Amino acid sequence: MRVVIHKGTSEIGGTCIELSHEEGTVLLDIGLPLAEGSVPVDIASVNPDAAIVSHPHQDHFGLIESLDHDVPVYIGELSRRMMDASRVFRGEAPLRNNFNYFKAWESFEIAGFNVTPYLVDHSAPDAYAFLIEDGASRVFYSGDFRGHGRKSVVFERITADPPPDIDVLFMEGTMLHRGNDRFPNESAVEEEIRRTLGQQKNISFLVSSSQNIDRVVSAYRACLSTGKTLVIDVYAAWVLEQLKIVSDHVPNMAWPQVGVYIPGGQYETVKQNQAFFGDFAQRIFEPEHRLTMENLEACPERYLRMIRLSGARLIEKWLGEETTTVLYSQWDGYLDESRWSSFGAEKMASLQHDPRVHFVYAHTSGHAVLADLKAFTVALNPKMLVPIHTEHRGEYKEHFDNVIELEDGQEFVL
Repeated sequence: MRVVIHKGTSEIGGTCIELSHEEGTVLLDIGLPLAEGSVPVDIASVNPDAAIVSHPHQDHFGLIESLDHDVPVYIGELSRRMMDASRVFRGEAPLRNNFNYFKAWESFEIAGFNVTPYLVDHSAPDAYAFLIEDGASRVFYSGDFRGHGRKSVVFERITADPPPDIDVLFMEGTMLHRGNDRFPNESAVEEEIRRTLGQQKNISFLVSSSQNIDRVVSAYRACLSTGKTLVIDVYAAWVLEQLKIVSDHVPNMAWPQVGVYIPGGQYETVKQNQAFFGDFAQRIFEPEHRLTMENLEACPERYLRMIRLSGARLIEKWLGEETTTVLYSQWDGYLDESRWSSFGAEKMASLQHDPRVHFVYAHTSGHAVLADLKAFTVALNPKMLVPIHTEHRGEYKEHFDNVIELEDGQEFVL
């Protein structure tokens, strides 16, 4: 088996690994780089026979449109739905790739490789690691994972019953230099949201990705215990509708203490794409689901409104004599001045210092901390460990055995 890591040996994001042998070539992830100035992989020049996408984050699938539409893309069905949801609400058409759906722990054949997906705990739904075999070698790609989310049972399942005889483990190291002590798990985040909501006298805002389903669950549970209503927009409502294909235990717009506020732009998106949304296009406007600005203004203290990082301007309307609470529930690095141009976070960062705002940080990482990375490698016991999705590959040898450092574009033969 021939291995080339095209992107990811020295940065977080943009991951793309090529595996090839005499029967064909497969790409593991086709990510768009996060780092400013990082050059994306020229997917067309690789000319793969197939691609496998681990989860629906741009830094793992963002170059998917560079693939020829005849190239099969293997992906979880929910992941594909999450990708199309983001596109449609940005005014783009759904993807037209040749999608093939796999299921957790069910092996499939692709270009002469045998692939087994392993569901993992991550801040994106439908995230996977993969065991890839070609008859002579066995490699394991961790994708992005953690052991402290609401799906920690799948982390425990892999470490308790790991695949044997792993020749190479490609393992992410996003958190190699970061701790998670303040909020070590999702339960700690939920408790902070609950505590904060119990003190509010005005509307509160939760700044989080709508696709971070663990965070939506934490917010909903906190609302239940404090008598508040979780306010989502149409995009979040659509995302939660898609979760029904894998779970009946995730909040959606039909649940008690959930309301939908419909911004004008999203109203137009639904009306213009009724074939895409199906009966959701009618249900979203039903009075039992919908909240108006009049509802919010009448009793603002009843509501926790979920917004994205780019929605800081929505908070300004509520700034006044009564303090407005902002629960910031994403990586705090997005508030760094060097990232403002990329993430539109300048206004959100300024709210930290506004005397009219009670700014509360409540977040736990979507990635494994060092202790879990160590437990993972001990369980899988690979003959070789290759750093991926990390800015600190040189430090792997301080924590793990059998580390092999590769450069982007370097060929490695098993």
